[in-house]
Amino acid sequence: MSSDVFKKFTNNDGKFKETLTKDVQGLLSLYEAAHLRVHGEEILEEALSFTVTHLKSMSPKLDNSLKAQVSEALFQPIHTNVPRVVARKYICIYENIESHDDLLLKFAKLDFHILQKMHQRELSELTRRWKDLDHSNKYPYARDKLVECYFWATGVYFGPQYKRARRTLTKLIVIITITDDLYDAYATYDELVPYTDAVERCDISTLDLISSYMRPLYQVLLDYFDEMEEELTKDGKAHYVYYAKIEMNKWIKSYLKEAEWLKDDIIPKCEEYKRNATITVSNQMILITCLIVAGEFISKETFEWMINESLVAPASSLINRLKDDIIGHEHEQQREHGASFIECYMKEYGASKQEAYVEAQRQISNTWKDINTDYLHATQIPTFVLEPALNLSRLVDILQEDDFTDSQNFLKDTITLLFVDSVNSTSCG
Repeated sequence: MSSDVFKKFTNNDGKFKETLTKDVQGLLSLYEAAHLRVHGEEILEEALSFTVTHLKSMSPKLDNSLKAQVSEALFQPIHTNVPRVVARKYICIYENIESHDDLLLKFAKLDFHILQKMHQRELSELTRRWKDLDHSNKYPYARDKLVECYFWATGVYFGPQYKRARRTLTKLIVIITITDDLYDAYATYDELVPYTDAVERCDISTLDLISSYMRPLYQVLLDYFDEMEEELTKDGKAHYVYYAKIEMNKWIKSYLKEAEWLKDDIIPKCEEYKRNATITVSNQMILITCLIVAGEFISKETFEWMINESLVAPASSLINRLKDDIIGHEHEQQREHGASFIECYMKEYGASKQEAYVEAQRQISNTWKDINTDYLHATQIPTFVLEPALNLSRLVDILQEDDFTDSQNFLKDTITLLFVDSVNSTSCG
């Protein structure tokens, strides 16, 4: 559908009619629609500015249920929010709408609780296995973030049919987290060179070539691929592991490049930084793994499209990287952990820190348009192929600060909302 359909709501000068402000629900719908804009849809750019201005000004005067909807939408629009979080919060909003349907509300709560119980059981099982890994002794340098890793996996795939996918993704994200801490803050460059080579070869014979404290992580990595191959063999899809290893190799080499920049005190040009950093952020590796373990048939052509032609995969990676760099730069001395886009932009263009933040936010906004373009226009590609990239972008977009590392605030509350609290009148407030 063309964005020209919104022209009927504008005056001759292209501005939206002030009479629209009398319909709050309509204004809210226009606001949500504007977040699905693609490049060149100026009318939706105008719609976003118009609706934000008026929704903010009228919010204090609205009744409680409508105020809650507006407040939630302005905080995080539906399109860029994690679906499971949206569902959980809207159940509570809907309950406070006078005209709500009691039967529909009852079924919504029942559905949420059934899936929540399933997620709780999965998390309990993963926690037991996590204890067997002896994390504190084998990986003293790494963050202990199993629950956050599982939240990330459910953010990508929350449905009951994706139990195996969630388990595999959680393991992968745990490996990513520990590896990130190894390269970022603990190992020396001379130790990382043979470790990177070992990961590329992915062979048990290389175990003796790396530092002893790295071996438990390397063994977990080897076991991860062995388990994946074993499970996929049952489905006649063992050859898909090849794609996962290719992405793993790209990812580990990009980490070594960042370690090299840090060692040599190099702040690269923005484009060079982004080419490498959109790989270190691991989105592409996660997305390819999603296609492998989703349980759906994926053709070789679809794999090749996702790797080489898709807009949604690199766009998701760039959003993740830029958002992470903004948050990281605000909360730490970035040079202790390597260059960031903020530093690269400041150096290359002689810009202030604030100007670099604005540019990063501008690129994030434009990159969402790339995601929307693929999602709305790639009609030959099944929706389930595109959804993981969209959901990964949503997971990053909802973060308010370095929630993954220090999940005491927003992320802790969100995890509690999804995995602990039941949906009832008291929790809805």
